[in-house]
Amino acid sequence: MKNSPLIDRRTCLRGIGASLALPLMETMGWAAPGKGKAAIKPPLRLGFMYMPHGVIPDVFWPDDADNFLSEPPPALNSLIPVLHKCLMMKGISGVPNGPFSGAPHALELSTWLTAALPDAPSRAKINIAISADQIAANYVGGMTSLPSLELATMPQTHKENQAGLNEGYYSHCSFRSATQAVPAETNPRSVLNRLFGDRASGKPGASTKADPLDRSMLDLVIGGARDLRRKLPQDDQHKLDEYLDSVRSVERRIASIEYRLKEAALEKAGVRASKRNASDSLPIEIKIPEGDKRSEYMQVMADLTVLAFQTDTTRVSTYIGSTPNGVSYPELGFNDSHHSQTHHNHQVDKVDKVAKITAFNIEQFAYMVKKMDGLREGDGTLLDNCIMMWGSGLEDGNKHSRDNLPFIIAGSGGGSLKTGQFLNNVSGNQGDLLTTLLGCAGIPLDRPIGIASKTLPEITTKG
Repeated sequence: MKNSPLIDRRTCLRGIGASLALPLMETMGWAAPGKGKAAIKPPLRLGFMYMPHGVIPDVFWPDDADNFLSEPPPALNSLIPVLHKCLMMKGISGVPNGPFSGAPHALELSTWLTAALPDAPSRAKINIAISADQIAANYVGGMTSLPSLELATMPQTHKENQAGLNEGYYSHCSFRSATQAVPAETNPRSVLNRLFGDRASGKPGASTKADPLDRSMLDLVIGGARDLRRKLPQDDQHKLDEYLDSVRSVERRIASIEYRLKEAALEKAGVRASKRNASDSLPIEIKIPEGDKRSEYMQVMADLTVLAFQTDTTRVSTYIGSTPNGVSYPELGFNDSHHSQTHHNHQVDKVDKVAKITAFNIEQFAYMVKKMDGLREGDGTLLDNCIMMWGSGLEDGNKHSRDNLPFIIAGSGGGSLKTGQFLNNVSGNQGDLLTTLLGCAGIPLDRPIGIASKTLPEITTKG
């Protein structure tokens, strides 16, 4: 294909009103150029993944910066294959609680990406600040069909009013403006609708009447790939095949989870799955049962994030792994709530459970970034063109401390971050960190984010 023109990066496959964006391929707009042609770099993406209630500091922070890559703490074992593409720093403080000292859980998530406190006089209403992800979305969102993608594991319906604060502060990290929280999607099927819905309507993310998981629809779409495949060089044919296989894999996993949820709901309603008729109505509302495997659910959502980035459907994503006071982990062998165990008062069994919960959540983050690192893009991998931040709004849930918030950054943001290191004496706050990361992603800022007063040159390649 020496003389073939580049395929536009927005090329998609279509079938009965649905469209499926394609991954980056050699013949697309930001693929590696031929001789004498200027390089077009892949876009940078920003992703944020949250876990509440902090960590066990003694088993989370590395002991020795010099041995960070060779002897990481157990909590980071799942990241070992990509640890050289990760960055950790100790010394990033959270927003001081100020007049809200009695509201640690209302603040831990709401301040995480805003780096700002709610407005005290109007605390019963949402009034805080635009969040970092939405600042980024405002700048790059016009270049993609979805300005940003907000995901959550649990419904954002937690009812509590610490210090008289609006209940929305407990379960939202994204704020489109000071007074507008952005809802997150918890249903994988709905997420797939948003990502690969009907583009013909002109409405970003508009869903189709056809079920995007309908196998006949996917057969039509993938059938259309055969014509395109014949026009591609061998490397791109392989990449297209691999990508379509991943779409099918996500489809099957979502369908499997939904099937198990329907079966469980019917059993709970007294209808044995083996005896029900095809005409039996399914429950109106399906919730993820507490006993289901949370890892499978979280990994499907992670896969959808990867697909959204890979297809340039969006360049900004947030994922709230769980919300304060709201989850337990029977998959780990115990049913105690996460929140109750964080108030461990140094009891060994509770400390051990919190450590396991932390490792579990990092494993889900590792699952996502390792998959990104396995996808070639331009001269590197998808992860190389991302800045993925995992963290929590508390350092220690036992003390509700916020002096050294836990963060893990994966991906170098196109070479703008110094990865493969642990910095154990960084002086800065979460606003400084967010301001620095957005700068590395090429997002221009007219003012620092939240309480930020500087950037952190020690984590950037520009210094």
